[in-house]
Amino acid sequence: MRSSRKRWLIALLVVVLAAGGYYAWQKLGRDNLPPGIASGNGRIEAVEIDIATKTPGRIREILVREGDFVTTGQVLARMDTTQLEAQLRQAEAQLRRAIISVDTAKSLVAQREAEKKSAAAVIAQRNAELDTAGRKLQRSEQLIRTNAVPQQVLDDDRAAAEGAKAAVAAAEAQLAASEAAISSTRAQVVDAEASIDAARAAIESIKADINDSTLKAPRDGRVQFRVAQPGEVLAAGGRVLNLVDLGDVYMTFFLPTAQAGRVAIGADVRIVLDAAPQYVIPATASFVANVAQFTPKTVETEEERQKLMFRIRAHISPELLRRYIEQVKTGLPGRAFVRLDPNVEWPAQLNEKMVQ
Repeated sequence: MRSSRKRWLIALLVVVLAAGGYYAWQKLGRDNLPPGIASGNGRIEAVEIDIATKTPGRIREILVREGDFVTTGQVLARMDTTQLEAQLRQAEAQLRRAIISVDTAKSLVAQREAEKKSAAAVIAQRNAELDTAGRKLQRSEQLIRTNAVPQQVLDDDRAAAEGAKAAVAAAEAQLAASEAAISSTRAQVVDAEASIDAARAAIESIKADINDSTLKAPRDGRVQFRVAQPGEVLAAGGRVLNLVDLGDVYMTFFLPTAQAGRVAIGADVRIVLDAAPQYVIPATASFVANVAQFTPKTVETEEERQKLMFRIRAHISPELLRRYIEQVKTGLPGRAFVRLDPNVEWPAQLNEKMVQ
């Protein structure tokens, strides 16, 4: 009986101390702040990351649930890649075909170069025949003057010389055709090599899409929402999961003009959450809005200008967040205390039980 009464008294004392501590924090936040320290209500927030699809497709599986902690590079979901794998096989077949086309085109180039050499040899032969026919014609023309040869021989030699000239022209035309064929087949080689590059680029693109079909966590965090479910078909950019980056946590609060104008970037901030008023969380002012959150009236008085509220953001140290990663939660309301004057000492309540 005495032991039960003792436990009851201890429990009552804990409740009283907690209530007293909460009251003290509320009192401190409202009335008892020394000059040089300001405070405002806020809520713990964090950077949100959408895990989305790069290409359209069907969700094959989701490997995490809402509330799960995930680490950088962890596989979160997989998309169905059946169609992409078929496209990959097609692109690989096109690559093999392009490689064969290059070999075939190079063989044609070698063949056309051989034909060119043959045409050059024929030209040399026809030139030799033309030279012989020309000399024979000259002899016949000299001998006809003395009637040493009949007219028919002269006519035959002239015909033979003209035929040799035509043969040389035909051989030269064949050489030109061979050179044109070589240029054409070399262009085919270039085209086939370009087809190889195109096929390889297509393969790399498809492989990248297949890799992107495995959705991974870009950083450590917690799964906040499962936006879609396995079996659903999503368009490109369709959201599958929503993560909260627990390494980038901050509180946003508001201060009036006179106080916001004195907040320096990097100023010390102390955060006290309503859910745990016995702990003080150190932070740093990282952002001060340059535009008031309330639209001023057309005609302003000095008193009205003092009512304008500016948004302040206080970031919590990533090292501190890593030490208490399991306890980090977004959405918790609380109060932020910011030191406007670096020479002002923090009140005792804001120095005690500070989270390290």
